[in-house]
Amino acid sequence: MTCEEGGLTVGVLAAVLVGAVAVLHAYIMVLEMFFWQRPRGRAAFGMDEETARVTAPLAANQGLYNGFLAAGLIWGLVADDPVGFQAQVFFLSCVVVAGAYGAASTSNRKILFSQLAPGAVALAAVIIAG
Repeated sequence: MTCEEGGLTVGVLAAVLVGAVAVLHAYIMVLEMFFWQRPRGRAAFGMDEETARVTAPLAANQGLYNGFLAAGLIWGLVADDPVGFQAQVFFLSCVVVAGAYGAASTSNRKILFSQLAPGAVALAAVIIAG
């Protein structure tokens, strides 16, 4: 299947989207594990110094999970099919569920646009390219 503009295949588009979601989760991992208590991390998550200090161990654990999501997506990109396809579907589904849960369980609705939406778009592209 080919997109009409530029002859870009749906498979290439899906791979680019999966790569972008992997980079996003690697970035979130770095913020949560290494910059949580620094100005950039506090600004990204809207916290004061005391809240960041108290929650740093929890954030580092969250960051590790985001790193696993990124690693799984990268694995899905480099693995041969059917494993690559299956890994992409599984890890993107995890991203979508985590985004939905995060948006529902916090007052931070931007998770819908920063995590859930990119994951859902990439998942749809992977399934279409399937």
